[in-house]
Amino acid sequence: MRVRKATFAALGLTAVALAVALVFGGNEESEGAQASTAAVAGEPTVSIVSPRNGARQSSHAVVVKVGVENFQLAPSQFGREPQIGEGHLRFSLNRVPDCVDPVKLEHAINSPLGKERLVGASFDYEQYSGPNGLLAEEIGSAGSYSPATRPDIYYHALPPGFFRLIVSLVQNNGATPQAHAVTNFQILNPPGHPTKPCAEGKVPSAKAAASLR
Repeated sequence: MRVRKATFAALGLTAVALAVALVFGGNEESEGAQASTAAVAGEPTVSIVSPRNGARQSSHAVVVKVGVENFQLAPSQFGREPQIGEGHLRFSLNRVPDCVDPVKLEHAINSPLGKERLVGASFDYEQYSGPNGLLAEEIGSAGSYSPATRPDIYYHALPPGFFRLIVSLVQNNGATPQAHAVTNFQILNPPGHPTKPCAEGKVPSAKAAASLR
């Protein structure tokens, strides 16, 4: 009897820990722990293979690659009735503003559910995310996210700056996100074109991006 109670207690603690991780996120170590816990529980997970968090590049294009576990991407079922364990991806790419109001940044940092996240210009349009952006226009999500039925997406014609990318797993009909992952990367200014300093009191985009990890 004591063994059964201990087992139920352990399962309960695992569930609570997973719920906290999903709501509040965490650093790289906690994200790794979250992925391990989810894998044991058989829950869907998504991870960003590239670009790595903190990546810096001079190219104005980026190929995003993700890894998906315990979830089946189902191109033929896109937009149809939800089925357990299958669906597609949402890619949301936004440029972090160059100079951020510290109050807005604080709200973003202290918003565990992401409702007050610092959101800059979106690049989920056809001219930036290609076929995925075109599909976004067809379903009415352009400027919010680019849907994908493959574990990758190609963004191009991106301006210099810091970018925040969120990748989510969703059901066939686009509802009920199953899991998400976040990464930040920078596209460098051309040589001889340094970033203009921020006005006094404003937070530079580099610091803001790092704060939103």
